[in-house]
Amino acid sequence: SRPAWINRRTSTAETWDMDLLITGLLGWVKCQESHSMTPEEKTVIRDQIVEMFDHAYGSYMKHAYPADELMPLSCRGRVRGQEPNRGDIDDSLGKFSLTLIDTLDTLVVLNKLDEFEDAVRKALRDVRLDNDVVVSVFETNIRVLGGLLGAHVMADLLRQRGDRMQWYRDELLHMAKELGHRLLPAFNTTSGLPYPKVNLRHGVLSPLSRTGTESDTCTACAGTMILEFAALSRLSGESVFEEHARKAMDVLWERRQKGSDLVGTVINIHNGEWVRRESGVGAGIDSYYEYLMKAYILLGDNVFLERFNIHYSAIMKYISQPPLLLNVHMHNPTVSVRSWMDSLLAFFPGLQVLRGDLKPAIETHEMLYQVTKQHKFLPEAFTTEFRVHWGQHLLRPEFAESTYYLYKATGDPYYLRVGQSIVEKLNAYTRVPCGFAAVQDVRTGAHEDRMDSFFLAEMFKYLYLLFSEKSQLPINIDDYIFTTEAHLLPVSLSTTQPSCQGNVTMIPVSQEDDLFTHSCPSTETLFPNNPSFAKTIRDSYKYLTGVGRAFRPLPVREIELPLHDNGMEPVEFLKSMGISLTPLNEVTAGDYGSQKHKGVYRVKLVAEVSQTLEEEEVVPHVVQLISPPYLGRTVLTAGPAKFGMDLSKQEHGVKGRLVRACPYTACGPIDNAMEIKGHIALALRGDCMFAVKARRLQEAGAIGVIFIDHREGSNSEDTPLFQMVGDGDSTEDITLALVFLFSREGAVLTAALEEHNNVDVLLLAKEREMGHGKTVKPFGMNIKLRLAEEGELEEGAARGPTLEFVLGKEGVLLKEEEEEEPQGGGRPSQEQQQFCEKATEDARTEPCSADSPQTPNSGTDTNP
Repeated sequence: SRPAWINRRTSTAETWDMDLLITGLLGWVKCQESHSMTPEEKTVIRDQIVEMFDHAYGSYMKHAYPADELMPLSCRGRVRGQEPNRGDIDDSLGKFSLTLIDTLDTLVVLNKLDEFEDAVRKALRDVRLDNDVVVSVFETNIRVLGGLLGAHVMADLLRQRGDRMQWYRDELLHMAKELGHRLLPAFNTTSGLPYPKVNLRHGVLSPLSRTGTESDTCTACAGTMILEFAALSRLSGESVFEEHARKAMDVLWERRQKGSDLVGTVINIHNGEWVRRESGVGAGIDSYYEYLMKAYILLGDNVFLERFNIHYSAIMKYISQPPLLLNVHMHNPTVSVRSWMDSLLAFFPGLQVLRGDLKPAIETHEMLYQVTKQHKFLPEAFTTEFRVHWGQHLLRPEFAESTYYLYKATGDPYYLRVGQSIVEKLNAYTRVPCGFAAVQDVRTGAHEDRMDSFFLAEMFKYLYLLFSEKSQLPINIDDYIFTTEAHLLPVSLSTTQPSCQGNVTMIPVSQEDDLFTHSCPSTETLFPNNPSFAKTIRDSYKYLTGVGRAFRPLPVREIELPLHDNGMEPVEFLKSMGISLTPLNEVTAGDYGSQKHKGVYRVKLVAEVSQTLEEEEVVPHVVQLISPPYLGRTVLTAGPAKFGMDLSKQEHGVKGRLVRACPYTACGPIDNAMEIKGHIALALRGDCMFAVKARRLQEAGAIGVIFIDHREGSNSEDTPLFQMVGDGDSTEDITLALVFLFSREGAVLTAALEEHNNVDVLLLAKEREMGHGKTVKPFGMNIKLRLAEEGELEEGAARGPTLEFVLGKEGVLLKEEEEEEPQGGGRPSQEQQQFCEKATEDARTEPCSADSPQTPNSGTDTNP
């Protein structure tokens, strides 16, 4: 739809296509939203999705099976113990052909029934579940147990139809029951919350288990068991699984913060105390909320819906800041605790669709879509300004999942186009000869040698379903609920299989109900007689990230063009945006003409140039060795803290002698407090939060602390600096100076301390470093463009330095003006005039809005 300001009556001589002019010159007019998709187009895309699946699954079976996962760059399988250890990531691998098990029910959804039958035979023949390996309880439950149960349900359905799987005798269910029993030892805790890891052969407490020392688990890890464990109990008749999963859910509910009704991120499995009190809907908590809602759908137990509704009200009150979802402190939920979001929260719009809350679902999904437009994929984490925080993209399916749910709820073909963009980007940027490779950094496009099993389990399932009609599917998809790994469990379990005795928990007192507390969403009720309601909601967030920015439908329309270097002339800035500039003397007078020239309709855009508040950035600090023999010549780059003394305001910094803390991590009582008193302490990162260490050392009398990274080889050249943050509680009591050194810089300091018993250092902001003048920081600028009435400039309405654009039939006249108007009020001089020719084709397809340059030394780190 064309901007309202264009729809005005003009004379015949003045009638011409302003849309083409504006689009050609600046690319600012919004493209027509032609989102409808023909059945033929959907078929082409669906066939493309099947071909992509064949490439991914075929590569796994050819190059990796029976290994757990495919390494798509190396074209071989990832076998645990034979590849470099990746830490907790490898806890998903149990030497049980993970990708095969995770993919089984996807084969049925994609109507690959022959391949499904063959894959089931392979799983029964090759997969062992008694390996001496420590695995994640959470990952093994959702991927392997869920995969076995989903495959059993599909195999049983095909067997009942009579044309396939007639040989099948519930072998997959027997495997699921065996795995369930191998996971049960994890629940042997005083609280009922499960251990995060278990040895498939030896359990948890056995001397041979190599696990059982963990004391914490994430909320999602403990709260994402109920679907699989309850389904296993209902299908096998053994109630023990559902009992344990319900108990874990009960503990999390009881341990919620009663004032805010929020839960934290990490909890102690023995005493139920919260370890990390951040609350959000992303990593660490996400699927706990998902499983409350879906447990009600699968099991028909009102207790789960009541709990979900109470939590959901709290989420919408404290965490939801449409279109953003920001983590807060569970005890003080009115304050956001971080300025970035992780990609796992992309599932939440889909959950909101199940809840019936479509408006915020549409808003958040549109925000996420704009981020994918800017970065091609959702980065693993991104800031509230939509810059990259963590650049990885692991082929996660959550955004596709929410896209599927929104299309099914709204029927809006816009979401088909979103799905099409996902398909195209996966093919263009992640496809490799041996499958699809994760993206190591969305800013560079570099690949990572991994293709996680969830890519086959979830991504292709949601994409295929998005472009399929019910009649084209081998099953009735409405008969099933998706687990968090997109495995299919029949909703009939609540009626055909009896609830386990003693498993019905007390229903809490419900808060005030809303329209959809106990009913499914109805677009007719929510948006009566408004078939374009989704577009109406989306339009407010269309240009959130600056990509494809156009005139916004506001009473006063304006465009903000970020200008971050005051040394760049505005005209040069426009050039950098793809607008070609030609001196006015190369254009005939007729091309510009006077105000009354026939066939010319003039619109003035007044650009007001103003300094903007500088975006928050990490200010580098330094540790300067000032005692002999260094005498200030050795300077180490350090990161600052968001709490404690503000060294940037200390003209002379903080000077003191170095003393190594004992214990070195400073997480326990300080044994050498007398030595530390009045000096600067040296402490190792890890084992507890920065704030905990700082408090202990402050109590011991330290005047400053230098934290050294415990990750070997890290350094300030290869790793962006970050700001240390507190533990979520108030840090106003911490007043000493705090800085952070990466491992390589820290080694210089520790070596100096070993060689010279007395080492004096100076802690200060880098701009105050001894022997250097103060750094002059560039300031940011915004150019705000707005429509001005004819003659407004002459009347002095524009204040300060301005740029004047005059849109005419053939182009844009750009005039630079100083604060004082030119003498005579006539046309500007030739030197002040430049002509903006029509933008290149690239300028129309690539947005005429410059993104903020990525600051390498930016971000915060909450990990101790």
